[in-house]
Amino acid sequence: MMLPQHYFQQAAFLQSATTKKTLPVERGREVAFAGRSNAGKSSVINRVCSQKSLARTSKTPGRTQLINFFQLPDEHSLVDLPGYGYAKVPEAAKLEWQKFIEAYLIQRKTLQGLILVMDIRHPLTEHDQTLLHWVNSRQLKAHILLNKADKLTKGAAASTLLQVRKALSQYPHISVQTFSALNQQGLETCWQVLDQWLHDD
Repeated sequence: MMLPQHYFQQAAFLQSATTKKTLPVERGREVAFAGRSNAGKSSVINRVCSQKSLARTSKTPGRTQLINFFQLPDEHSLVDLPGYGYAKVPEAAKLEWQKFIEAYLIQRKTLQGLILVMDIRHPLTEHDQTLLHWVNSRQLKAHILLNKADKLTKGAAASTLLQVRKALSQYPHISVQTFSALNQQGLETCWQVLDQWLHDD
């Protein structure tokens, strides 16, 4: 078995999708990354894959309305969902985009779980909680990365982690950890979760 850092380092852009019809053919397994705009989702994907610009970081948060697919060596994929919660996106666009994401999450048979990226300084926003409730109701596995942990002291980060775990204690399919895309904190744990979802029977 290839070491996780070498495995994810081989991720390569496969394609973007803007509608259900443009989604790639289902093969292998998929793990999707979601998160509020400005939570650092693109930076997290780049850190997980040890690449600087695999997932493009946008200068205008919330403008990207694409689902981006990154293929791994054995036909499994990582999937970058559009960021949510950015106020300047027109309401009509938000609704279309929401329907598209929901259709992907409901209908994609190859989807194994959802990595939800949050800014540790602003965890469990209303949008985050709505998505988690929705995910839990469908018994889809989710793993939360409390990103930007480098912005807090170790004590404050540990306290926030405990608070989030307590808030989500009624959700059996959801786990949570601290993470930093900047200094690699929590990277090994994240790799383990991804590896388990993609490769365990």
